[in-house]
Amino acid sequence: MKISKCMTRDVQLASPTQSIRDAAKTMAEIDAGSLPVGEDNRLVGMITDRDIVIRAVAEGRSADTSVREVMSQEVLYCFDDQELEEVARNMADIKVRRLPVLNRSKHLVGIVSLGDLSQKEQPEVTAKAVSNISKPGGRHSQATQ
Repeated sequence: MKISKCMTRDVQLASPTQSIRDAAKTMAEIDAGSLPVGEDNRLVGMITDRDIVIRAVAEGRSADTSVREVMSQEVLYCFDDQELEEVARNMADIKVRRLPVLNRSKHLVGIVSLGDLSQKEQPEVTAKAVSNISKPGGRHSQATQ
């Protein structure tokens, strides 16, 4: 099955210049733990509830801190025509719970989460992805050294 069959299509974007307070309010309103960050019609990062907690609140930053200051700037993504199993393996390898979904023209068309995969993929594929993602470390680990 292609990712386009299970992704969430209506994606809310954050702006890098908006405050983390506004981003957090948006996350609360749409019941999401992350927002892709867009600027000039392209993705420039991702902001997660964890980014806000670890990179802002724990550091004593103000709620007026800009999204740009705490977002993950490395944009990891998948394509809408990729197979679910391939994307699940990739999410496990790179230890992320959500990925923006782009079309082959590299325009944002959706977002896919572990929850989306769990509803459409074989349980053992999702379980393996969750197990690997849950292991400490990885490129996006925010553990203090």
